[in-house]
Amino acid sequence: MTQIMNAKKYFEANKNLWNKRVEIHKNSDLYDVEEFKKGKLSLQHIELEELGYVKGKSMLHLQCHFGLDTLSWARLGAKVTGIDFSDEAIKLAESLNKELNLDAKFICSNIYDIENHVNEKFDIVFTSYGTIGWLNDMNEWGRLVSKYLKTGGIFYIVEFHNILWMFDPDFKELKYSYFFEEEPIAEENPGTYANRLADIKQIEYGWNHPLSEVINSLIENGLQLEFLHEFPYSVYDVFPNSGKSEDGWWRLKGFENIIPMMFSIKAKKN
Repeated sequence: MTQIMNAKKYFEANKNLWNKRVEIHKNSDLYDVEEFKKGKLSLQHIELEELGYVKGKSMLHLQCHFGLDTLSWARLGAKVTGIDFSDEAIKLAESLNKELNLDAKFICSNIYDIENHVNEKFDIVFTSYGTIGWLNDMNEWGRLVSKYLKTGGIFYIVEFHNILWMFDPDFKELKYSYFFEEEPIAEENPGTYANRLADIKQIEYGWNHPLSEVINSLIENGLQLEFLHEFPYSVYDVFPNSGKSEDGWWRLKGFENIIPMMFSIKAKKN
């Protein structure tokens, strides 16, 4: 827990950054909120196929941003609780939930403080696309995932591959270690992944976690791995120096089909 306490100033800075991003993301083509309101799901084929049938199941969605995926799972019949540390994101999520007459629940909290807000256990714990790099303690993350799963429950993550975070901000060359370091990587980049021209600039702090660290944090906290999949593409056009391939997905130029860009893990609590 000392490691988490030492990182609180970085979490607070990141929270301020994400609060600023909410309105920009709401109005971006990437999130396409207007089409979502008309009934379009925000989920990608990977998580839909790999997680499968969710109707009637309880789900905890960690680091849900402003809730489009959370609300998509609700549309598919899950009883979903979304959690995020950005109060602006949670305000927007609650507004969308009410406007669309869906039955999701949202909680504003840092993931490491979730025990102050959530007491129940869930059939599924879910997280996706750009989440674990904002966390500095994978073992505590694994403990919390395990704590909030029912016996026999499923944890599922689909995430950008750890190798990507070794690159410089322009994704042209390797710059950072693949392995975890307690001192965060600090970068100041203009705009956001959803709108690179947005008038926003602030230092963000993140941590790299090797895939072994992610997997072992789950195993050491009582989960049994069902699969690990790796993908040579991104389902989102969010990286500089990437291009759209014939299959419709995005790959880093010069590294096409050489490095993984995403991974997914499904694990079961025994």
